[in-house]
Amino acid sequence: MIPLLDPGVADWSRAQFAVTAMFHWLFVPLTLGLAFIVAIMETIYVKTGDPEWKKITRFWMTLFGINFAIGVATGIILEFEFGTNWSNYSWFVGDIFGAPLAIEGIMAFFLETTFVAVMFFGWNKIGKRFHLASTWLTGIGANLSALWILVANGWMQYPAGMRFNPDTARNEMQNIWEVIFSPVAIHKFLHTVCSGYVTAAIFVVGVSSWYFLKKRHLLLAKRSILIAAIFGLVSSLLVAITGDSSAYTVAQKQPMKLAAMENLYQGHKGNGLVVIGLHDPNKKIGDGKDGFLFKLEIPRLLSTMGYHNGDAFVPGIEDLKNGGFKPEYENISLEEKDAAFSVDEKIQRGRMAISALYEYRMAKKNGDSARAYEAQRVLDRYFMFFGYGYLTSTESVIPNVPLVFYSFRLMVGLGFWFIILFILVLYFLYSKKLENKRGLLWLSVWTIPLVYLASQLGWVVAEVGRQPWVIQDLLPVTAAVSKIDTTSIQITFVLFVILFTGLLTANITIMLHQIKNGAKDGGNE
Repeated sequence: MIPLLDPGVADWSRAQFAVTAMFHWLFVPLTLGLAFIVAIMETIYVKTGDPEWKKITRFWMTLFGINFAIGVATGIILEFEFGTNWSNYSWFVGDIFGAPLAIEGIMAFFLETTFVAVMFFGWNKIGKRFHLASTWLTGIGANLSALWILVANGWMQYPAGMRFNPDTARNEMQNIWEVIFSPVAIHKFLHTVCSGYVTAAIFVVGVSSWYFLKKRHLLLAKRSILIAAIFGLVSSLLVAITGDSSAYTVAQKQPMKLAAMENLYQGHKGNGLVVIGLHDPNKKIGDGKDGFLFKLEIPRLLSTMGYHNGDAFVPGIEDLKNGGFKPEYENISLEEKDAAFSVDEKIQRGRMAISALYEYRMAKKNGDSARAYEAQRVLDRYFMFFGYGYLTSTESVIPNVPLVFYSFRLMVGLGFWFIILFILVLYFLYSKKLENKRGLLWLSVWTIPLVYLASQLGWVVAEVGRQPWVIQDLLPVTAAVSKIDTTSIQITFVLFVILFTGLLTANITIMLHQIKNGAKDGGNE
């Protein structure tokens, strides 16, 4: 069985993983989107034969390469941490979680690393069409890498397609297609990669706007903005659509996350969506307050988004903690009744599952098949609550509500700003007035850090919103970490922060140098 370890180890391991993941995600979105933007530009070059398009392609390809190289380095460190800091987790789900990561390495990573070499060093050495195919395959490989990693993450949010083997105390995959095509995994992949496309589009628009402001490389800037703004606008709309579908899956599979996103403590039918709100810092569980000092909401929209029914009941944090919130309790399935248990009831059932696992293993060791059979029946019945057995407090299932609530709203607000920006840029570019709109051009430049902020906030909502779980309902953070000394984690945490800060500084410095130098012999000086 999995031991419950020192919370200090869990907190520091979680902090180290968060730092590594956040630094890594500074490089990934640009890679995902810029690969396809470059491929589109090169496609235009191959079709038209215009040498200016070749220069434009090579310029953005260079920036892609700088970002790609450092992203790979941080990604490798991130995967190693599953073995060093999260060995209990790796043991518990290694047969499932390891499969998508292995496929990512064998198929996607090798695909992109093979063709990225051809893409960079194949100019004038191979045919135009083969080089173009290499560029597209590099982009496809990068996005396939994201697919398999996000499938793994989606499984952590909603474990499916597996069974627990009490003989090994491991989860084993039964149906890989259920893992790949679970609703959480699909929506997470689409929403995340589309947000990466928006990041790349904003980056290209921002850099091109800077060229407009400096009166340099005007042809490069015009053509780049045209491609990036169209690509970004389409991607932004897809982000909004997939965000709506993601809200539905979160409501169905992770209702506590949805309640935290909405600062919703007491649920009711026909729940509205809060557009703007101020969280009450003095809010306590059970005090009867609704958690807001001020709010502006759209009536019934949360019920509509979460349950496709404007009159649907949306459970709040206190409902989920106290249980019994299903309105038609006698007319729902056993699984729904289980979901409506109080956290305290789930903890008791989780401890029954853990105890049954111990009984099963002892019975098997002693050759008592009848006792083992009965223990397995109890384990199978209550395994869905297995992780709750490691919790020591009913309030530990409540994530950091203000952080999730504000992060979600800021992310969505920035998303709408990106759509507006793309529309404005395209309008003034079409009307040939963009060069004179210095305010809009500066806004485009300063939107670059904002798009990275929005991307990071998306992960804050996704990961902080599902705390305390590493695997939803099956394994909490405190039971997932390795049995290592806290001091060693603290030391490596500091070292990683220094290392990643150095890598990020190097990345920004090199890219700024390349941007200032501009495209070789390209555009209008």
